[in-house]
Amino acid sequence: MSRVGKIPVIIPDKVKVDVKGHTVSVEGPKGKVSKTFAPVVSITLADQKVTIAPKDDSRFSRAMFGTVRSVIAGMVKGASEGFVKDLEIQGVGFKANLKGKVLDLALGYSHAILFDIPEGIKITVVDQTKVKVEGADKQLVGKVTAEIRSYYPPEPYKGKGVRIVGERVRRKEGKTVA
Repeated sequence: MSRVGKIPVIIPDKVKVDVKGHTVSVEGPKGKVSKTFAPVVSITLADQKVTIAPKDDSRFSRAMFGTVRSVIAGMVKGASEGFVKDLEIQGVGFKANLKGKVLDLALGYSHAILFDIPEGIKITVVDQTKVKVEGADKQLVGKVTAEIRSYYPPEPYKGKGVRIVGERVRRKEGKTVA
């Protein structure tokens, strides 16, 4: 049995949770998140607590037991507080601009990279080099951040590129003239 899965998810006052079968919808001040889970766990909502229990004693059911609880806890946290990832752009002439629902990235290529911002994500650009990705869905915030970073990952020689704040890039020494 999962130790994490046994702990009930406590719902704050400002968050509304709705459980219909295997679909859990969470709505709060920061947004709305909905996910459907495998039918190997039972999800019950009672007096501002969500409890999860495995339906049978199968290996998959026991594995999903703690995972489902952790995902629901993340949904509640996202709807009440939200999730934030910060990106930093380094390099001469590298910059980002926000044009409505499109993020315009100039990353040293011959063309601008236009990234369409998905629904439920809020992006803010500060100083043209700092990008903040915010949203209620933890998985979507991480996906958007990874996709923006993938356009020009930090390279080890000069350190140019798009990096997540706090990410360490091991620098390499370049060629030396003998």
